[in-house]
Amino acid sequence: MIFVDKLVKKIKNKKSHIVIGLDPVIENFPKQFRSNISSLSSIGKKIWEFNKCVIDYTYDIVPAVKPQIAFYERYGIEGWIAFTKTVEYAKKKGLIVIEDAKRNDIGSTAIAYSDGHLGRVKIKDKSVPIFDVDALTVNPYLGSDGIMPFIKDVVKYNKGIFILVKTSNKSSFEFQDVLVNYKNKNIKFYELVAKLVNIWATYCTGDFGYSSVGVVVGATFPKEATKLRKILPKSYFLVPGFGVQGGRAEDMVRFFNPDGFGALISSSRGIIYSNLYDELEKGNKFDIAIRNSTLRMNESINAILSKNNLLHW
Repeated sequence: MIFVDKLVKKIKNKKSHIVIGLDPVIENFPKQFRSNISSLSSIGKKIWEFNKCVIDYTYDIVPAVKPQIAFYERYGIEGWIAFTKTVEYAKKKGLIVIEDAKRNDIGSTAIAYSDGHLGRVKIKDKSVPIFDVDALTVNPYLGSDGIMPFIKDVVKYNKGIFILVKTSNKSSFEFQDVLVNYKNKNIKFYELVAKLVNIWATYCTGDFGYSSVGVVVGATFPKEATKLRKILPKSYFLVPGFGVQGGRAEDMVRFFNPDGFGALISSSRGIIYSNLYDELEKGNKFDIAIRNSTLRMNESINAILSKNNLLHW
């Protein structure tokens, strides 16, 4: 089964369009996860313990998790160990794992990135997976020869990629909104990238009509999402920036297709920190708090889809 078909099936089974961002910030952890920290090794262990708890209390109500690799890399090898254990455990619990790494380069370097994260490496006569995530975020800035090695592994190993198109940060306009000439017409740079992605998406379309070549479109840009949805009817949208960054539930309908699918709404701080602490202050234990935080977001997304006749289970 190709990646995008597996994703859609998980979404239907869980009745959820949410991906939880696993962005570990030690300083923001609840007190029970901040004790006895005295070394990089102890930090790595605390990250793993925290992630495991989040997964244990939410794996049955969300289809996917999204670890952001920067929050693991900052702690060196111990962070990488925590990341690897998190990926393995999440997959064991039946979750799809999307690694947010924004990788890209050209030639043999792009191949090496894809080999390590999506594909395989050769050891004597064997091909061995390394991180073996289900999908990876990819930066398109270097052009198609920086994208094709990833697409090759997407097709070969039933993986997915999400290509940056319109990101959620405020300064994204500095590059992404610059006007460029395309076929004698002035369009914004992010639109040009979207048009290229729509071509790349044809390499791996699944039974539900979607491609395993998806895009990243920030929740803070719903108007742009409306335009991009028309350019990219077959690409799944990975939508960061919901909640804390300003993305609102009522705007999420713009990211979906008429079939009620096509978007995966991401929240990290909103689930694992801010709303979590609201729940803890009510006296709820950590397991109930993290679950309630997730359920509340899920209900808000499903409610707005239902209101717009886009909830199709």
